[in-house]
Amino acid sequence: MENKKTALITGAARGIGKEIAMKLAKEGYDVAINYRAMNEELETLKQEIETDFHVKCALVQGDVSKFEEAEKMVKETIEQLGKIDVLVNNAGITKDGLLMRMAKEDFESVIDINLVGTFNVTRNVIPLMIKQKSGRVINISSVVGVAGNAGQTNYSASKAGIIGFTKSLAREVASRNILVNAVAPGFIATDMTNALNDTQKENINTQIPLKRMGTPEDVANLVKFLASEQASYITGQTINVDGGMVM
Repeated sequence: MENKKTALITGAARGIGKEIAMKLAKEGYDVAINYRAMNEELETLKQEIETDFHVKCALVQGDVSKFEEAEKMVKETIEQLGKIDVLVNNAGITKDGLLMRMAKEDFESVIDINLVGTFNVTRNVIPLMIKQKSGRVINISSVVGVAGNAGQTNYSASKAGIIGFTKSLAREVASRNILVNAVAPGFIATDMTNALNDTQKENINTQIPLKRMGTPEDVANLVKFLASEQASYITGQTINVDGGMVM
C-alpha cells in the first residue's frame, strides 16, 4: 500500500515501548521494534503483531548509545520496511542514587542511553524525513525532566535534555513538515513499579491528584495521537501524562 505509514520505536521489547509498538500496529503502521538483547518473547511479539494487525514487523537490534549501531538500525529499518514516517525515541534506563554517592559511570551511562541515544537515532532518521518532506519525531521524556526528583539527578538531567532537544529540533525542521514533540510520563505501572510494595505504591498514589498510576496504554494513546494527522498543528511541545502530578 503506497500510503502505509512506518514507525521505528526504540527500546520497544517491553513496557511502554512495547505498548506503543502494539498501538501503532493496531492503527495500521508497519513497525520496527528496536531491542538490545534478543529473546524468545520478541519473536512471539513479532508474530502476534503481524498476525493480529496484518502489518509488517521488523526486529532491529542496536544499542542507541552507540552512533554506529543507531545508524545500522535505521538502515535495517529502511531495508525491511522502506521508510520511516514516525520515530519514537523511547529507549531509556535509570540508575538512581543521591548525587553525593553517585558513581561517575552511573551518571554517564544514563546520559549516554537516554539523551545521547535520542540524538544518535534522530540524527540518522532526520535526513530521511527531510528528503520525504514529512515526518514525526516523538521523544519520551519524563515529568522528572520538568520538575526534578531527589535521587535522580542523572535521569532528570537526561530527560530535561530531551525536552530542550525537542524544542530546538522542532524549530529546525518545521519548514519541512516534520513535527517534533515530547511526551512526559509520570508514574506508570510497569515491571519496575510492580516490584514496589503496597506501602510504596500508596505513597506514590498520594502524590497524584487522580490517586492512581497510569498505564503504558495511557502513554501509547498520546503517542498515537501525536503521530496522527489530527496533531498536524502541534510541534515543539512537552505533554505530561501523569494524572495531574506536575502542573
